[in-house]
Amino acid sequence: MQLTSSSKGREAEIAELFRASFTASEGAEEGALIGTLARDLIVTTDPADIHVFLAEDAGALVGTCVFTRLRHDGETRTVLLLSPVAVAPDRQGQGIGQRMITHGLGALRVIGAEMVVTYGDPAFYGRLGFAPVAKDFVPAPFPLSHPEGWLGQSLTDQPLTPLRGRATCAPALSDPAFW
Repeated sequence: MQLTSSSKGREAEIAELFRASFTASEGAEEGALIGTLARDLIVTTDPADIHVFLAEDAGALVGTCVFTRLRHDGETRTVLLLSPVAVAPDRQGQGIGQRMITHGLGALRVIGAEMVVTYGDPAFYGRLGFAPVAKDFVPAPFPLSHPEGWLGQSLTDQPLTPLRGRATCAPALSDPAFW
């Protein structure tokens, strides 16, 4: 398996992976929604504010995870949001997602990112070093429908400290439906 961050020109392929993955687990409507989100994130987010990591096996795309900048008014720290993440339905349960996210976190440490948050399954992300964070500790851009899934981790040797101010995310994620 090869892990890479080269997504240019692969927007349709990446969107299809997300569509297929989320359709298999959540249904066709959710698959279409997240496939469109993935494409829109890659196409519309300022290149300085997005990091896309891919997992390939024998030239086939089998996983993708997207990190975008999360800003809080008055904060200077570099905080990223991990969302969305997908692994091909026939390749799930093989550790691809964990390896891909771990690779991405390592690459983000190297470039000086200080914190990553995500909104997902605490059991899965807990295995990757994420821990629950309260919405008043790390404000989310929109009200959370499942606050127990708001998770974070420090990418430095310092513990997480609170973020203050109104949170803003990539334009493609600026829809309460995703939160």
